[in-house]
Amino acid sequence: MLDLLIIGGGPIGLACGLEAQKAGLSFRIIEKGCLVNSLYNYPYTMTFFSTSDRLEVGGIPFVTINNKPNRAEALEYYRRVALSNQIPINLFEEVTEVKHNGEHYDITTSKSSYQAKYVVLATGFYDIAVNLNIPGEDLPKVKHYYKDPHYYAMQKVIVVGASNSAIDVALETYRKGADVTLVVRGSEVSSRVKYWVRPDIINRIEEGSIKAYFNSELAAVREHEADIKTPEGIVTIPNDFVMAMTGYKPNFNFLKNLGIELSEDKFIPQYNQDTMETNNPGMYLAGVVCGGLDTHLWFIENSRVHAEMIVSDILNKQKA
Repeated sequence: MLDLLIIGGGPIGLACGLEAQKAGLSFRIIEKGCLVNSLYNYPYTMTFFSTSDRLEVGGIPFVTINNKPNRAEALEYYRRVALSNQIPINLFEEVTEVKHNGEHYDITTSKSSYQAKYVVLATGFYDIAVNLNIPGEDLPKVKHYYKDPHYYAMQKVIVVGASNSAIDVALETYRKGADVTLVVRGSEVSSRVKYWVRPDIINRIEEGSIKAYFNSELAAVREHEADIKTPEGIVTIPNDFVMAMTGYKPNFNFLKNLGIELSEDKFIPQYNQDTMETNNPGMYLAGVVCGGLDTHLWFIENSRVHAEMIVSDILNKQKA
């Protein structure tokens, strides 16, 4: 039997593993995709908002010559962390059921089964996109995930959203020759956009290089055109692709099936803020999953401390 089973092999899952290893606990990480799967699925050109030192886990230095590390550097760092520390991690294995059985948990996966005294959920939020819920959203040309701007060269692209993902997509595809239209629900580009990027998008909009509809929503998508609901009424424009950068959310059904209580408004999981323990004894949350629908509240840099809080509480329980 394991002391601890960690569900999720992202940066925070690795941080929990490193802390458990330091404390001498027996543990295993189960990840349904590749190592740091969410980061792997980020756009190829993605640059972090945080500096490298704020992305470090387990006190292991993240060395880069750039002020802001990019996706490739982060993948290299976390892979080396896992390999050099011989972290026991099972990849491409999905947890399907977790049941409390007296004094331990029985965990069933797509490949095996485990027993552990404690469980940590570090499952992130990148797997389920927030839908637009409009006619035509199921067309192949509507994308919720973005990899590379070259694919959209010389195409008419609508980008929905006003935060970092949307603005990066708008600027990158524009610079590869796309005809870009930005649809923003609010009255301006989000203040959370990276400070070195925000002036760029504002300038491109003001000069007319990128058309922007503010206080607007995408209303419908068809094969070769789309409708935008604006304050002046419906505007129909030619369209080849829609990039719906509307955000992502945790797997709330998975949390509910585990018996974790969620708030009614933003589906924030119930947990002790001092220990990260949920309403299920011995089951903990770590990372962005703690924020429910408020996925902008937690990042690597401010949630890596969850690993220390969780392991400290486990050690205290073992002493009692």
